[in-house]
Parts: sequence; structure tokens; C-alpha cells
Amino acid sequence: MFPMHFIASALVFAFTVAVSARPVEKRGISQSLMNNFTRYVQFASGAYQLACPAPLDFLSFVLLQFNDDATNTQGYVARDDDRKEIIVAYRGSIQLQDFVTDLDFILVDYVSPGVSGTSGVQAHQGFLAAINSVTSTVLTTVSEQLAAHPTYTLISTGHSLGAALASLGGVSLAANFPGVPLTVYTFGQPRTGNPAYAALAEKLVGVDNIFRTVETYDGVPTIPPISWGYEHHATQYWVFQDPNTDPANVKQCAGREDPTCSDSIPSSGINDAHLRYFGQLIALNPIVCI
Repeated sequence: MFPMHFIASALVFAFTVAVSARPVEKRGISQSLMNNFTRYVQFASGAYQLACPAPLDFLSFVLLQFNDDATNTQGYVARDDDRKEIIVAYRGSIQLQDFVTDLDFILVDYVSPGVSGTSGVQAHQGFLAAINSVTSTVLTTVSEQLAAHPTYTLISTGHSLGAALASLGGVSLAANFPGVPLTVYTFGQPRTGNPAYAALAEKLVGVDNIFRTVETYDGVPTIPPISWGYEHHATQYWVFQDPNTDPANVKQCAGREDPTCSDSIPSSGINDAHLRYFGQLIALNPIVCI
């Protein structure tokens, strides 16, 4: 029979090993990633302006402002020759037709030009109709720009409804330009499709190239509910406390629906947190466009 002190020591050792083996909760992001968030949220915010000829103090310039009257889908394609980027930014909800689009939440089979392997993939009907109404225009412009600038990378970004479109638009860009580096930055993105759509986005764009940011108690990313067949794709970055420009206040979340991130907050829809991301009052700062 083992002595009691030996058993006690063994239990302490086992407990210590078990505790040390637990994954450490990752909190805080790098300053360089925060710089990217504060940069691309300005492109997303600029998409709300009536005109945005030169986002970010003429560091980039708009090549095309697109608009589909039937779906009221708007945004722009810009180019930054310093960073060698082609940026596609989508506008979020601001007019009545946009909210009609938001509420058209039936899941439908996903179909988009140039995207294959979509069996079982479904997306929000309103979001899908909106993105498909401008996809041909966006792809043509991006194709022309890549032909002239083959070493440039692609960025897809947007806020709110625009974030859902940036997700869908990112999948489209990844499928149609498979050899071109692509990064997707979304701010306050609602759930956009079913689990198969989440898997498609993660496969084509890559979980390391998707930055789905959520501000504190923003309620929009909690809708439509999971019970309706929706699921977010990775990777979420949750601002768990303000100020939202401090890298220490942003947590990289695990998987698609991390219960310790924005899924932990009560669903409250559009609220004040939805309108402030990384130092920007979304849609209210025309200076980002001049």
C-alpha cells in the first residue's frame, strides 16, 4: 500500500499537469492587426458616403462606385498603389430598401457566378440577391485591375449588411481569382448562411484570411439566430471591452460560434455598439473619403 504522503504528492502532480495542459485563453492582438482593423473600417465606413473619391487621405483612390437600383446595393472598388491593394467595400443598411433586404432572411440555395462545389450551401436570400446584383460589375473591374497590376492583393470589406456582402463577395473573389491573395475584413456582420456556407467561405478564403470583428455588445452579429439554420464562419475577433482601439481589448475567438465571445451576449439587434468600430462612428465621418 502506498504511503499517504506519496499519494498526496501524486495527486498534486496530476492536478498541476492537468491545469498546465488546459489551453490558455488568448486575449489581446498585435498592434499591426489593430492597425489593419482601424484602416479597413474606414473603407467600410466610407461606403456609406454619397461620394468617396479618395479614401484615407488620398492614400487610395476609387476606381468605380457601383450601384444596383433594384436591390439598392452600393459600394466601390478602390486601389492603393502604395500597399499594392485592390479594395472592394460594400455599404451597409441606411435606406428603407436595405432593411427590406435585411429582413428577407429565408435560406436559399447558394448560386454565384464562378463559384462551384456549392451542393448543400445556402445563404440569406436578401443578402444573396444583393451581392449577385453587383457581382458581374465587381468581377469585371477587379479582373481589369489585376491584369494591369498582377502583383496586387485583394481586400473585401464592409459593415453590417455590407459586412455580409463582403463575406459573400470575398467567396466570389476567392473562387474567380484563386491565385490572388485575399483578405476579408467585416465589421458587425450578421449571420450570412448555413453551416455549409461557413465551410465554403473557410475553404475558399481561409480561416486565417477572414477577420470577422464584433464590437462588445453589438447585437447584429447574433442574428439571424442559429435556430433558423444559420451559422457564422470563422474567424471572429471580439472587442470584449472598450476602448476598441486598444489591442489588449480584442480577443481572437475559437471556431465559428465561440460561446465565450459575442455569442455570450444577449441578442439585442441594432444598438449603439453596432455604430462604433475601432475609433470610427460608422457612416458619420465623411473625412474618411477626402
